[in-house]
Amino acid sequence: MSASSIENFLAELEHQRLASPHTLTAYRRDLQHLQTLTPATAPEQIAPPQLKRLLMKLHGEGLAPRSIARTLSAWRAYYRWLAKRSAITRNPCDGLRAPKQPRNLPKALGADQANALLDGEPDDALENRDRAMAELLYSSGLRLSELASLDIGANFDLKENEVTVLGKRNKTRTVPIGGKAKEALLDWIQERAAIAKAGEKALFVNRTGTRLSTTSIARRLSRWAQKQGLGVHVHPHMLRHSFASHLLQSSGDLRAVQELLGHSNISTTQIYTHLDFQHLAKVYDQAHPRARKK
Repeated sequence: MSASSIENFLAELEHQRLASPHTLTAYRRDLQHLQTLTPATAPEQIAPPQLKRLLMKLHGEGLAPRSIARTLSAWRAYYRWLAKRSAITRNPCDGLRAPKQPRNLPKALGADQANALLDGEPDDALENRDRAMAELLYSSGLRLSELASLDIGANFDLKENEVTVLGKRNKTRTVPIGGKAKEALLDWIQERAAIAKAGEKALFVNRTGTRLSTTSIARRLSRWAQKQGLGVHVHPHMLRHSFASHLLQSSGDLRAVQELLGHSNISTTQIYTHLDFQHLAKVYDQAHPRARKK
């Protein structure tokens, strides 16, 4: 196995496993630690004690426990890949653990806060756009990248009130669009016609008529929240989390929320919606045939 084994591993992630650009960037950054911290040793020749010292060094340099855990996960995946190709006889990451990390759950807006955010009146075309983006994030639980990639007429059907997005690992899902979000989208589409450049496909465009970046979406959403006097920093992920939390509180249907969010593992949804054991037990008691009291 040559020194380019990391590049070969990343290439397989990209082409065979359809990893997203964001995932590839994170893996590349984490695997580069193996090269920068042990430049004299090929990555596939690094021994377990060396890896343990690398983790301790990263921790000593102030890298957050969550980042160290992500780095260790990338190393494990890389060494499993090497083992399958008989480049190593054992995974040197076996037995290694990242430092414990606090469980910081994402915050959600209260229902009244969400209404205050979305009931504001736009003053111009760009604020019409901002309200439409906020409505769609909250209505359909979209990720920021999914919202930014929407194209006019291609991803959504306002007759059927649904939007189709390409999520993580190139998985497509279709989710409903609420009535308020539909109204806001129709208002923005009328304004968009006078702003978008000829041939521009993006649904949400900036003042120069080209696709709005994820950074700009986050900045404009924060600005819109400040204008409505919410008093809290609002970002796209918070609206996705609010969507999941409020829907779950009303329906109690964890599987449906999992499907709408596009989570492959229900445990991710459980954490995302800060579902506690008491609520799970209540849903179980009400829904499971063998749990119901006669």
